[in-house]
Amino acid sequence: MYLSSLPLQRVLTVFVFVAIFAMAVRMPADTDTWWHLASGRYIVEQRAIPLTDPFSYTRYGMPWINHGWLAQIFWYALYHLGSWQLLALGVAALVTLAWYLVWLQCEGNAYVRAMVVVWGAITSSVIWAARPQLVSFLLTALVSYLLYRYKHHKGRLLPWMPLVILVWANVHGGYAIAFIVMGCYLVGEALNHLTCHHDDAVLSTTRLRHLGLVMLLSFAAVGVNPHTWHMWVYPFRTVGIDVLREFIQEWQSPDFHQLWQQPLLLLFLGVLLALGRSGRRADFSDLLILGVWTIAALLAGRNMALFALLSAPILVRYSSLALEHQLEDWRALPHMQRWLNGTTRPLASGRAQTVLHGAFLVLVVCAAILKIYVALQPATLQKAIRETMPVDAVSVLRAQRAPGALFNSYNWGGYLIFTLWPEYQVFVDGRTDLYDDAFLRQYLAIHSATEGWQEQLKRYNVRTVLVEADSTLARFLRREAGWQERFRDQMATLFIRDTAAGE
Repeated sequence: MYLSSLPLQRVLTVFVFVAIFAMAVRMPADTDTWWHLASGRYIVEQRAIPLTDPFSYTRYGMPWINHGWLAQIFWYALYHLGSWQLLALGVAALVTLAWYLVWLQCEGNAYVRAMVVVWGAITSSVIWAARPQLVSFLLTALVSYLLYRYKHHKGRLLPWMPLVILVWANVHGGYAIAFIVMGCYLVGEALNHLTCHHDDAVLSTTRLRHLGLVMLLSFAAVGVNPHTWHMWVYPFRTVGIDVLREFIQEWQSPDFHQLWQQPLLLLFLGVLLALGRSGRRADFSDLLILGVWTIAALLAGRNMALFALLSAPILVRYSSLALEHQLEDWRALPHMQRWLNGTTRPLASGRAQTVLHGAFLVLVVCAAILKIYVALQPATLQKAIRETMPVDAVSVLRAQRAPGALFNSYNWGGYLIFTLWPEYQVFVDGRTDLYDDAFLRQYLAIHSATEGWQEQLKRYNVRTVLVEADSTLARFLRREAGWQERFRDQMATLFIRDTAAGE
């Protein structure tokens, strides 16, 4: 029998990862990327990890748990070596590697595997930016892979899991994700024993105790970082800030009226259909992972990517079973059997099949190269920055040597740190854990020009204001005596206080 040198399964694999890499190559920055790059630059230039805040005047010198210091060095090194182009390629590489680790966990129909992984990648695209969060995403995939190997193929957790957590605790405060996933396995496998589940591989009591030991060792590894014991409680500190959930989009529940959040709905639907039609009892570890991360994704949009990543292998397994059972039912019907035979018959065989597969891959690769080339053009990248950041207003501020202190929009704080520090320190930026709930509410009161906003600006000796052109504060300042609007475009406006007008 002739074997094609380019089988369909290999074609699908190449297609999936070329597509994911090409999709992930885009402007790699969001509002927080800028202060992460600035922090990485600070660490490299000063050869020290900041333990107190150097970037704002409202929190200057206060303790700062910079949990992402190691990832910040990584991102800044890419930026320093190759500007936005290398940074974009670095983001794409991490995204692709994360989904490759997911691919290794997917067992089942090749078509289902390809579709689920691509759709999961699309769902996870909400976090594709040069932030420590993306490194955390990759480490989530690695932890999931290690646990999958441990359960299904008797893989090892020691010494790998504690080492992963050791790195993670110095990369991002999201290391708690690993303990949630391990906890799902620990409880899920105990329930599998309790309910006499035999449809899947079930961890023995000895291996369950080993998992518990690994969790303890991993927890101890969290303390090995520049901030020592503070990292053990850091995740609780972050989620306790109410302003995050009230005003910051990634911490809010998904708004499914927005198109970019709707891929998650199809994943939810796919999971329900797969579990319902698979024709077998579900593994409790799978159910707990799906349940916990469904809740997490519905509570905060930033968890959508984690749900996609962790649910994909489960969805592939149960969807493949559901498809197999459905095909068996259809084959029992004569007219459906003829149709299935026709659709599954290869279009070509032998060398012709290889040529068709090769031509398809060439087209895919060419399309991907074109997309990547366009995305990495300097003009494309600069346009993306201008669409989100006050580039011209910052140029005017620097040229006019506007007097400090500066009051700025929260969303632009990171960009201002990256472009203006140390000449200017910011009022606020995306480091919500540093500023705490009370201060952020104070910022919001000023930005929305609620009662007493003038006194608050005087309290901080604010003489320069850079905010959105259509903001409430901008409208009030245009009518406020002693303030001059020095610059305005469609995005931003710059006000400077006239010191000659008195206080």
